This record gives sequence, structure tokens and C-alpha cells, in this order.
Amino acid sequence: MRAHYPVGTKRSCTILHYNRATIYYRPRLAAKNAALLAQIKAIAETRVHYGYRRITDRLRMQGVRVNHKHVQRLYRLAGLGLHRRRPRRRRAAVVRGPRIAATRPNQVWSVDFVHDRLADCRAIRLLTLIDTYTRECLALEVRRSWCSADVAEVLRQVVARRGKPHRITCDNGSEFCAVPMDRWAYFNDVKLDYSRPGKPVDNCYIESFNALLRRELLNASYFESPDQAQRAATKWRHDYNAEHPHSSLGHRSPQSFAQAWFAQAWIAQFDSQILTHPACPTTG
Repeated sequence: MRAHYPVGTKRSCTILHYNRATIYYRPRLAAKNAALLAQIKAIAETRVHYGYRRITDRLRMQGVRVNHKHVQRLYRLAGLGLHRRRPRRRRAAVVRGPRIAATRPNQVWSVDFVHDRLADCRAIRLLTLIDTYTRECLALEVRRSWCSADVAEVLRQVVARRGKPHRITCDNGSEFCAVPMDRWAYFNDVKLDYSRPGKPVDNCYIESFNALLRRELLNASYFESPDQAQRAATKWRHDYNAEHPHSSLGHRSPQSFAQAWFAQAWIAQFDSQILTHPACPTTG
């Protein structure tokens, strides 16, 4: 009305029986929502595929009593929403945090799948899991099909013999995004770092390992059954960890590099205990 007739806001609202307060109102982010918004951003940074509904479920798992519409408002005000229509390469619209490089063993693991076929053209899938710092292959499992519960079970077995990592880098496949995987990560205090869709460089270590696996094992062999493929994969995994030299590891194998790192860490810890001991001459 103001655009078409020479009347002011008060006169326009009087004619239309409209409350002027709704025109001047601007939504404000209250101070009491700052803590909740920080939690929402923390979840969105590590789980790039989560919308406001799954973030609401995650908050409730953490004991926060919140309505999904409240989370939706904060989610939109913070600009965390992803575009519904994505480019052809399925590139995420928002980049949510930098990648963290591993500085010690068991800090960052990478997991992915490799597809292949048996001699009779039946499909098989290999689950690959490596430590990005030592380049060790922690698991190499062959099955006809995988679900999220199967992946969580393999991770549970690896953690039982090696210890849990700080975070696991993976893609946005259904096996890594489903509830069993998310529940395992939550109760084990492990962060799932999802790569951006269309950006395999975000998980470059496992992609390089998968290329080596395909060159040395899959392309050079024919398997008649999943059991035969599993035996060959287990043998190749042990040979890779013990014998395969890496230029990034000083041309040492992953196993020897890890042993040297742990030996050096133990010596440094032993020296620090001696220097801080009351009987040490340098501290007396």
C-alpha cells in the first residue's frame, strides 16, 4: 500500500487492521541461545550431512531438551543449511571446518570400501581401514554386502586389540551414516569426520591405499569365492604392513615405522621420569 499510495505506515496499518509491531519486529538471537547454537555448530562441523532434524536427535542423545523447531530457527540464522539442489558432482554448499592432520598413531583413521568381482561375476566389497599417521592397514575384510552394523563390529574388534582413535575419516556412504555407526561412535567418544561429497582428496590416504590394493592384489588375481578372496587379502595385508616401503615414512614399512615411533616415545617418557625424580642430581 505504501508503494502504490502516498500514505504512511500508521495509516496503512489502520486501514488494513494490521499491527505495526509485526512490521518493525526483527528476530534477535537471545543470549540464552548462545550455548545451544555453539552445540549445533559443533555437531554441524563434524557431520556435514546432518540437517536440523538429525542435529536435534543428536542433541537429545546428549541430554539436551530442545524442540526441533527451535533448532531449525537457530540452524537457519547461523547459515548452516545446505542447498537442496546440488551441482552434478554433489559438492557440499558449506565447508564446515578444516581438516586435521595426524601427528601420532591412533589419532586419525580412514575407512572406505573397494568394489571387485569374483570369477563368476558376483560382486564383493572390501572394507579397508588404515591409520593415516603410520599408514598401517588395520583391517581388510571381504564380504558380499555390508551394512552399518557390520562396519561397527569390525571397528569394535580393531579397537579391542589396538585402542580407539580420536576421529575416523570416511565418506558419506550409507554404511557410515546410519544409526548403528553413529551410536558406536557416540558411546566410544570417536568423531566421524565425513569428507565433502565430490571431494575424494579429503580422504586421500585411504584413496591412495585403495589404488595400491587394486594394483597389487585385485587386478592381479581371480577369486572364486569370498573366502578365497579373504585369505588372499589377509596375506597381502600382513605383507603390506611388514614389507611395503613408504617414501613418506623414510622408505620404511608401516610396521617398522610404528615400532620406531613407540620406542622413541617410550624413551622420551622414561627420560622425563628420570629428570623429574627427586633422586636425580639435576633436580636436587
